[in-house]
Parts: sequence; C-alpha cells; structure tokens
Amino acid sequence: MMNLSQLVLASHNAGKLKELQAMLGGSVHLRSIGEFSQVEPEETGLSFVENAILKARNAARISGLPALADDSGLAVDFLGGAPGIYSARYADGKGDAANNAKLLDALKDVPEAERGAQFVCVLALVRHADDPLPILCEGLWQGRILTEASGEHGFGYDPLFWVPERNCSSAELGPVEKNQLSHRARAMALLRQRLGLQ
Repeated sequence: MMNLSQLVLASHNAGKLKELQAMLGGSVHLRSIGEFSQVEPEETGLSFVENAILKARNAARISGLPALADDSGLAVDFLGGAPGIYSARYADGKGDAANNAKLLDALKDVPEAERGAQFVCVLALVRHADDPLPILCEGLWQGRILTEASGEHGFGYDPLFWVPERNCSSAELGPVEKNQLSHRARAMALLRQRLGLQ
C-alpha cells in the first residue's frame, strides 16, 4: 500500500482541484502542480489513458511527489467519439461557448435517437515519474446531446449533456448531485477503492 498523505494534481484548474479534493476526502492532501511549475506538458497521446499518464509522469518529475492526473472529455457516438481528447480545444481554444456552438452545428440535423454521448474520465496515479505500474481508473457517464443549451451550473459541455436518470441537463444539477453522478465521481470512487480509502 503506497503512502499517500500528499499528492500533486497535474492541473492548474482550481475548480478541478477543489472537486477532486472533496471526492478524495481529508486523509490525502492534494496540491496543485501550479505550486511547482506553470508549464503545461504537451498532450501528445491519442487517448485519454495516454494523456493522463503523460500528465501524471510530468507532474511527478517536476514535484518529486506521487502525482494524480485526470484526462477527461466528451465522446459523441455520431461523431465517432469526437471531440474526445480534443474536447477542451474543439473550437481551436476559443472556450466553452465556441465548443458548444461547434458541437451543436456538427449535430444540426441528427435525430434524437442518434445523439448518444458519454463523458469520459481517466485518472492516472503514479508513485514516481518512471512508475512502471500506474494506477488507472476510468469513469463513464452516459447521456445524449441536446439541441440547445439548458442550465446555469457546471462548465464545458454540461449545458448540452442530457442526464436521463435525472431528466435534466448536467448544467441543471447542483454541484453535490453532479459530484455523485459524474464521470469524474465514478473514476474517483474506483481510485478510492484501489487505495483502500473509506
């Protein structure tokens, strides 16, 4: 069992740090990679798994601590899994509104039955930069893409992501409920299990 009183999170995103710390609980202190470096590694992988491992190894190398990385995005069935690993920069880095507009445009005449999608999250944990056995946990959140945005909460594609089990969009869920249902929550539940955190 690895000793994980401290972990460095391979992300500069304060919201993600807060969300993951809440899910991990108090026994592990999550620190931001921003304390050690402002440089983002190039995400050269072709899958969520490759990019998560790449980011975790980079954070461990820079900080000298065990590192946790999250690579997540939206995979739309009709688009062959796109935007996938390019979710955050789907509209050339112009932000959430542009990404959502581009997705709606890509699905313009697609009937409801063919608008299935899932949010994907892969968490990678490495004990050190050259760890040959990273712990990988995946979470999937099934839903479909709406024809127009709905809801005020969340970020990214949340206003377009319909959550069938709640009959609303992801952006209409409060943060507590979202943190129980989301792809990130599912991956984190598996990680807690693997680490023996109750």
